[in-house]
Amino acid sequence: MAKVLIIDDDKPTCEALLELVHNIGHDSDYALTAADGVRKAEDGDFDVVFLDIRLPDANGLSVLPTLRQRPLPPEVIILTGLGDPDGAELAIRNGAWDYLQKPLSPKKILLPLQRVLKYRDTLRKHTRLPETFDRCGIAGNSRATSMALEKLATAARSDASVLITGETGTGKELFAKALHHNSRRSTGPFIVVDCASIPATLLESTLFGHVKGAFTGADRASEGLVLKANKGTLFLDEIGEMSLDLQKRLLRVLQERRYRPVGAGHEVESDFRLVVATHRDLGRMVDDGLFRQDLLYRLGAMALELPPLRCRRDDLQELSESIVNRICDGYGIPHKKLNCEVMELFKAYDWPGNVRELGNVLESSIAAAYDMSELYAHNLPEQLRIRLLKESMSRNASSDCAPDAPGEREIDEAIESGGEILPYKIFRQEILSKAEERYFTRLFETCDGDVKRASKLSGLGKSRLYSQIKKYGLEKA
Repeated sequence: MAKVLIIDDDKPTCEALLELVHNIGHDSDYALTAADGVRKAEDGDFDVVFLDIRLPDANGLSVLPTLRQRPLPPEVIILTGLGDPDGAELAIRNGAWDYLQKPLSPKKILLPLQRVLKYRDTLRKHTRLPETFDRCGIAGNSRATSMALEKLATAARSDASVLITGETGTGKELFAKALHHNSRRSTGPFIVVDCASIPATLLESTLFGHVKGAFTGADRASEGLVLKANKGTLFLDEIGEMSLDLQKRLLRVLQERRYRPVGAGHEVESDFRLVVATHRDLGRMVDDGLFRQDLLYRLGAMALELPPLRCRRDDLQELSESIVNRICDGYGIPHKKLNCEVMELFKAYDWPGNVRELGNVLESSIAAAYDMSELYAHNLPEQLRIRLLKESMSRNASSDCAPDAPGEREIDEAIESGGEILPYKIFRQEILSKAEERYFTRLFETCDGDVKRASKLSGLGKSRLYSQIKKYGLEKA
């Protein structure tokens, strides 16, 4: 028997779903608010959660990551009365099983529910991450890291091409290496090609090789890196930098597994697995005519998006210690401890350069504290300390100037009007309106007016955000 939780502020909807779940032989419970739903999810071992987006105390998408943080998290089916494509994308990226639009019918509910319960039966028989899985130095156990590793383990079981996306410095090459070492090709070569660092005129011959005299300077033949990757993995980093002509040729190689070296009259074969990575938005590049759509389809057979470091702050301690130990081993010096003040500063920083920036900061700090047994905040690079200090002072200044959230006086004023107690609905609306205006003002200040970023942070669709901008007159802000 499975356990199902319904989180929806509409009680008739909850009761209808409860009856439907009971009729097919499973146990269920419901909550009318996000807070109550999260509490019940944490107390109970639920298999499935039906989650409404518009809840009285929160946006459903904002609590989705919390629901998915358990060791064996429930599968979440989003319910919404609004057809919001951006919301649907955000839900899927945060681990939702499905996204259903109201009004709901038994048929619309039963099919995804039966599918997800069948999946859960299979899932309980297998661990999320195989015990033999080799992390290859990937540190951290936050939910974001665990989800990325689970997808990586799934991808390692097949030979399909894999597209790894993520901001610069998130560790795309390290994940590609882990993918290779956990695949059936682990005994073969792992060949890395940085498409951004090789001139476009040389990238073709670098990949496919050339015969002697094929072009000026080709004083001897070269077999190329595609052939060197035979029986192994070819990792193309920053594939977004590849020219359209070379993209066309790569597509044919992927289809035929045969190609002609530059200047050659014969074809050669190579049995390789392709893994590519980029920090660029390939979908947008397709729209702009800078990337081939057919190649993107071919590369996206399996996709893995790596989380930025600011979304995996729970990993900072373990990740920092791992990097410090590796650097100290390289220098041949004893391992150093991280002072608690250092970790507080690290957690307050957004790390735009991600793990790569963290590594550079720690290497510089270790050099400054070479003979010390512990790293202190004073050992951190001067630029980082200045930046953190300025950000802290800016936040304090904003806090001093910003209007307060509704306090006791405002609440009292909202309760009474002309000496009479207001109806609850009017009181609630006034308080919510003040809090909502404060929220959206701070949101757009934080995002510098960037609606796309605000949508990602708030979990709301762009159309909803534009309506709030108009409602509260935030255009100037």
